[in-house]
Amino acid sequence: MREITYRQALNEALAEELERDPDVFLMGEEVAEYQGAYKVSAGLLQLFGPKRIIDTPISENGFAGLGIGAAMVGLRPIIEFMTFSFSLVAFDQVVNNAPNMFMMSGGQFNIPITFRGPNGPAHQLGATHSHATENFYASVPGLKVCTPATPRDAKGLLKTAIRDDNPVLVLEAELLYSSKGMVEPPDEELLIPLGKAEVKREGSDVTVVCYAQTVPIALKVAAQLEEEDISAEVVDLRSIKPLDERAIFDSISKTHRVVIVEQDHPYCGVGAEICYRIQKDIFDELDAPILRVSQEDVPMPYNEQLEHHVLPNAEKLFAAVKKVCYA
Repeated sequence: MREITYRQALNEALAEELERDPDVFLMGEEVAEYQGAYKVSAGLLQLFGPKRIIDTPISENGFAGLGIGAAMVGLRPIIEFMTFSFSLVAFDQVVNNAPNMFMMSGGQFNIPITFRGPNGPAHQLGATHSHATENFYASVPGLKVCTPATPRDAKGLLKTAIRDDNPVLVLEAELLYSSKGMVEPPDEELLIPLGKAEVKREGSDVTVVCYAQTVPIALKVAAQLEEEDISAEVVDLRSIKPLDERAIFDSISKTHRVVIVEQDHPYCGVGAEICYRIQKDIFDELDAPILRVSQEDVPMPYNEQLEHHVLPNAEKLFAAVKKVCYA
């Protein structure tokens, strides 16, 4: 194991899959000559050439559709959106074409395409560049959605997504690109299955369900709670769809309390779906009502202090956990 950044882990995943399979190619705005808006594709143009690392015009709907067409004839495109807020321009391709083509063709066309890029609010990007899109896409039959929070998960989930025969969205956490973590060396194959959550910290008093940018917040709060004799178990979903119900239920059956912290809005959010499944299947395991910590239900402000107020943060999560534990 060695310590690398989230950005380096993604770069390794891309390089390894491009090397392994000649049908894989990367396409998007600034992925080649500029080496990626966030330098995730650094060095790939030099290694694989302009036929496999392809710069595109600023036309998300166009190059997303081109990728779907390439997937229909047997290639395995990786489409980078400079931000998933821009994927909304390609909503018709991602939602209406990619996930439906297999069924509507009577099984004649698999669509082995990966859509990837930064998702969710970052820092002072304003309302139009701060969308957390996981709840949009997870509601669409035929799409798989994963949300890696660590360098190891980023590499393993991206490699798995590229090999999947269905459309997969890898929603990367922009604020975590420079974060570091331990990852297997390149000569060891790292594949993390979609739909498999991970307990990032063991605990006995309360379960904190989180994903993406809320994972480091949850781990920070769990350490603070330990000083007050509250033992928090942190469950990182890693995949929003498929969702690892079993991991969530097993943890709650141990702790009997749960707080869900999510980076998207509360109305029709990921946390709402998880709440429904918990109360439907293991209601009797709960010793307290389920609480959620999410964005406020407003467009993202640019002002730094207002942005902090709108976002889920450690202070809000700490208070929610204390409340659910009646502390």
